[in-house]
Amino acid sequence: MGAFIIALALLGPTAVSAKSVFAHFMVCNTANFTETDWRTQIGLTQTAKIDAFALNMAKDEATTKAQLPSAFTAAEALQFKLFFSFDYAGNGDWNKATVTGMVNQRRASAAYFKYNSKPSVSSFGGPASGADWKNIKTAIGCYFIPGWPSLGAKTALEVAGGVADGLFSWDAWPSGSRSMITYPDASYFNFLSSKKYMALVSPWFYTNLPGYEKNWPWRGDSFWVDRWNHLISGEFQPEFFQIISWNDYGESHYIAPLDDSQYAAFTTGRASYNYVINKPHNGWRELLPYFITLWKTRTASIMQESIVSWYRQHPKGACSSGNTTGNTASQLQVEVAPSVTVQDEICFAAPLGSAATVSVTIGGVAVAATWNVVPTGGVGIYSGSAPTGGRTGTVIITLARSGTTIVQITGWPISPTCTNGLNNYNAYVGSMWGVSITARSPTLAVSKMKCARGFGANGFAGLCEWRCAHGYCPEAASFGTKPIGYTLSGLSPAYDGLCAFVCARDYCPSTACSYTKGTTDCVAVFVIGGMHSLEWCLLFKSLFTKKVSNRASVS
Repeated sequence: MGAFIIALALLGPTAVSAKSVFAHFMVCNTANFTETDWRTQIGLTQTAKIDAFALNMAKDEATTKAQLPSAFTAAEALQFKLFFSFDYAGNGDWNKATVTGMVNQRRASAAYFKYNSKPSVSSFGGPASGADWKNIKTAIGCYFIPGWPSLGAKTALEVAGGVADGLFSWDAWPSGSRSMITYPDASYFNFLSSKKYMALVSPWFYTNLPGYEKNWPWRGDSFWVDRWNHLISGEFQPEFFQIISWNDYGESHYIAPLDDSQYAAFTTGRASYNYVINKPHNGWRELLPYFITLWKTRTASIMQESIVSWYRQHPKGACSSGNTTGNTASQLQVEVAPSVTVQDEICFAAPLGSAATVSVTIGGVAVAATWNVVPTGGVGIYSGSAPTGGRTGTVIITLARSGTTIVQITGWPISPTCTNGLNNYNAYVGSMWGVSITARSPTLAVSKMKCARGFGANGFAGLCEWRCAHGYCPEAASFGTKPIGYTLSGLSPAYDGLCAFVCARDYCPSTACSYTKGTTDCVAVFVIGGMHSLEWCLLFKSLFTKKVSNRASVS
């Protein structure tokens, strides 16, 4: 994997009993499914090393009653797992008696996913019905992990006297031109304590369905690989991952094969055109066996080298945006032009057994291609990018070693011509496998790696990059006799530990730190991921206000 990456919020190791990976599955798309279709979908999921489908179901959908028998029959035959995820946002709140009856009907199935011997149940939205879950849990003894993203971690945990056994945040995409960060994950870990966290990971987001009042992309580009690396190597380890999604084609984050029987959303959502056609995403799925194995066991093997690439097939200013905005006011975000959010670049990732060079041509013209993440020891998933510079034409990506091509992919061309004159912000994903190699694994397990490169947003960026390269861990740092640093007056106390460490080593940036002690409070804490300033302040205070004497001995 890449240089050992740690988020800003460094927490102590979390005990893990049984890590599991789920894929968010839209049951509403299965109106035309047969049991054979379910078997096919499940088989692909098992190849990707996903443990279960989280079956998303809105109230009163005909597909739910019609398809659950086939789904469970197929899952039982293939020894796969399923669990219910009740969607309260689609058609309103579920009736608690209906929920109880559905879980009781399927809980005895060998295919129903259980945690600590309890049938697992999830939900999306519906915190106002939180009290219903007290009755539901009493009736069926389920393990309940809701997604109540409108509340934030602290408030969600207080719903109905703490009815949730764990939480997931649905904060799976970056905002604006910012790359993905793990601050929201840190918030959940801080407030959840002994309760379990389900982290979300998603490869992309673009939706243009006016019938559902949805029309925006969020920044994607490198963050499928970045998100896995951040959460695999972070100090805090979630109990569960949920991939968003297996088959939500309307939001462009599907990793299942293209399937024209599942495109009803483009009709009901009154889409101007189907932006999924000729946009396969299979290559993202092909990276999962390595990432999932690495997360669960802390090591993994490469047995066949390959290349996966993804990019938008139009320069971002080629055609009309079609009233698409970057970000969305519906999620309390400042809307910007899509060109601010998206990037004109070719992204690529390659599972390799040893170092290789990468080159990219667009329309026969070579463009600069670089690896942005190189695995420790040379074994693992390399990832990088190449700016398109607005060029158009056929895309060819080549991996070579010692002057010999080991794998090459020819992707669909980038074109200045758009369907219906509208820019399509969905991604084309291509992949190509090379020859099999003798199995190779990283020389170090993830658990034995040390921090080599840090990252942070806003004022934390330089501080995190500098201190991580020097091996700083806030809970265990030791200092020499140089003056200790303090946070500038008015800034968040999140800076306290960072300034104390870096200033003692002659790096004391005037934008955040000072050798003179000031006053920090909650007023200046910025808003990240839609969370309230006060909640971020409480989080950062609990994580970073531990003081360390400037007379501590040098380690």
